[in-house]
Amino acid sequence: QVQVVESGGGLVQPGGSLRLSCVASGSIFSIYRMGWYRQAPGKQRELVASTTSGSSTNYANSVKGRFTISRDNANNTVYLQMSSLKPEDTAVYYCNVECKLRVSGPRYSYWGQGTQVTVSS
Repeated sequence: QVQVVESGGGLVQPGGSLRLSCVASGSIFSIYRMGWYRQAPGKQRELVASTTSGSSTNYANSVKGRFTISRDNANNTVYLQMSSLKPEDTAVYYCNVECKLRVSGPRYSYWGQGTQVTVSS
């Protein structure tokens, strides 16, 4: 019913930048929240940044001042601009979308397949 597709990952040197994109499509009535999570090998998935329909944002302490989340509501798209990347930012980055499929229905949570970000010289 709902598809979430990320793009923009890759290999970048320390100090470099990358921009991730995530598009949600399908039978969506409204999107409440869109967020980026990451999971490094051997670690739990963690929240990186999120943004709500009211434009409030939330960042992990480890990325504050380096990453910026933004949202294009008209196109159900969320971006993550990553700057001053560090080797410890290496992980698979996942997009999460919380949305309603009808006006009176519950919220559902959907995940993308993930995109690899590798920070290495």
